[in-house]
Amino acid sequence: MEFSYFPGCTLKTKARDLDETARLAAEALGVTLRELPEWQCCGAVYPMSREEIAVRLSSVRALMAARDEGRPLLTLCSACHHVMKRVNHDMQTDEGLRTKANNYLQPDKPYAGETRVVHYLEMLRDEVGFGEVARKVTSPFKGVKIAAYYGCMLLRPSAVMRFDNPENPSVMEDFISAIGAAPVRFPYRNECCGGYVALDDRGAARKASRRVTRAAAQHGAEALITACPLCLYNLKENGGGEVPVHYFTEFLAAALGLKTLEGGLARAS
Repeated sequence: MEFSYFPGCTLKTKARDLDETARLAAEALGVTLRELPEWQCCGAVYPMSREEIAVRLSSVRALMAARDEGRPLLTLCSACHHVMKRVNHDMQTDEGLRTKANNYLQPDKPYAGETRVVHYLEMLRDEVGFGEVARKVTSPFKGVKIAAYYGCMLLRPSAVMRFDNPENPSVMEDFISAIGAAPVRFPYRNECCGGYVALDDRGAARKASRRVTRAAAQHGAEALITACPLCLYNLKENGGGEVPVHYFTEFLAAALGLKTLEGGLARAS
């Protein structure tokens, strides 16, 4: 099982734990991640204007490279996935935008959205299967109550992302069950943490993130997991320390016996 892999900028710097544990776990699960050569930043934020062609080009280049490699494109960072998926949809559905982008890049071999963009969680659910993940677990988090924080970018706009039910998602809870832990459902698990206003309005970011962590703690969560580096930063910095926050891949690698979870968590015997 092979995927072209787009790590994104943050996974090479502040979010190295997300990238490293994801690679370790993928290998243990029989999944090969082929990092795209010479990839560039996805753009970080999806451009709302249809006239903004240049800011979409690095995403189109990555999508085109995966097509030429003949593999689906796997992403991990929620922001990268959001941008890649929406730009790919643009290339599939907007003829004018598609023509302009291809004229910039490769008019002799135009790209029309042929690549399938897959998030790591979708790969676990749809390709590996959570049953297989559970069978590979050697160090289950038995008795640990874990809350899943989706944030906003994985789920919306739902007609384009098609990741999960935007109002009542379950993929991360199913993942939590697969590693032997107890999933905790709580309010605000699919609401914005305020990460994008953290620099301009620290108070608003603090209010949004503390609402998330407080709700998780009040519902009995001992840990919070996410797939988004920006969410993890904001929940840690502005969340008030209500619960420890980790990448979901850190728990996956630990459950597979590949790496110790930093900070640890007590497990039932």
